[in-house]
Amino acid sequence: MDEYRRGWALRYLREAKAELEAAQKMPYMAPSLMLEAIRKARNAIYYSMGEPAFIEILIREEMGKNPPTTDSVLRFLIEIEGIVQQLTQLEEVNGEAIMKQADTLVQIATDIVETFTEEKLEN
Repeated sequence: MDEYRRGWALRYLREAKAELEAAQKMPYMAPSLMLEAIRKARNAIYYSMGEPAFIEILIREEMGKNPPTTDSVLRFLIEIEGIVQQLTQLEEVNGEAIMKQADTLVQIATDIVETFTEEKLEN
């Protein structure tokens, strides 16, 4: 991983964690903050794995295919994209469920970024 992508992956991950923390402190803003946390966690994963623009194109192409891909990493990325799309379209938000989903995704992103950067991040 080059320093450019490494820097962006770490930045997006820090921001995702900050958005989650803010969502817990400001319930009235929680839905938008949690959605931003999920988007930033997704971006951290993309930067860890390669060029985000290429990954986004690949995911869009694969989402419409039938039968779906058998590649587990690609299926995982498609699932994350599906979660982001679902949350952006929700009108009524179950805050607790989304908070749990956002927290899980940020933790997964942390594990992925730590693996690719070979750096242990503080919580």
